[in-house]
Amino acid sequence: MTKLDLAALLPQLVSIVQDAGELIVRNSTLPKDIRKKGGNDLVTETDVAVEEQLKHRLIELLPESKFLAEESSAQNTLGDLTWVIDPLDGTTNFAHGLPFVATSVALWGQGRPVLGVINLPLLREVFAASYGGGAWCNGEAIHVSTTSELSQALVATGFPYDIKTYLPEILNNLEKFLPRTRGVRRPGAAALDLAYVACGRYDGFWESALHPWDTAAGLLLVTEAGGRVSQYDAHEKYIPGDTGILATNGLLHETMSDLLCTEA
Repeated sequence: MTKLDLAALLPQLVSIVQDAGELIVRNSTLPKDIRKKGGNDLVTETDVAVEEQLKHRLIELLPESKFLAEESSAQNTLGDLTWVIDPLDGTTNFAHGLPFVATSVALWGQGRPVLGVINLPLLREVFAASYGGGAWCNGEAIHVSTTSELSQALVATGFPYDIKTYLPEILNNLEKFLPRTRGVRRPGAAALDLAYVACGRYDGFWESALHPWDTAAGLLLVTEAGGRVSQYDAHEKYIPGDTGILATNGLLHETMSDLLCTEA
């Protein structure tokens, strides 16, 4: 990867993602053209339009870059100088008029995300991070929570689209965490969940069967905000696309990992 001025690129990326978010805002009150990609996995015309707008603008920003995008990529391969794009995370929420939707864009290079933006257009919040440059929400620096006791923690999770395959695991983990925490939330958009860990609203998050575009930007946000990300096993490095992700404020990481890795 050629040497990039990440500090200069980040505000340009934020502007590009915010502009695409306005398309989501405009379309949020219009009738939805909804189709299924499989099972309960939905796609709307807005998903496709936002992705196309992002790709057009991002290739202008970095002409030598490549794309790994949810609606147009045939495989989940992370390459050097690759934009990793989820145009509309939380499509089911969007289809039902819920505001918990996100656009997630990361720039992947040299084995890590180096830029990341998660825009919550209907909630008017933009989270941004650069490698080594910290994490921000609407221009204000953010940091993970300082909660150190699981009993005081608010945590989040998600449910894979292949619910039948993962139902035993989901129920097993809920049985572990519900009685041991202050609460478990499931908004239905992994990018939003990771942004909320980064800014301290959640103390931890776990989910299985996510794609690289779901987590690449959030991985950078959480780590730059002082948190920790791994596979369910705290000793296994997480690469977007791995089977399961655990993201926490760091203080709860080993505790949550132990629960996830232990049979009920």
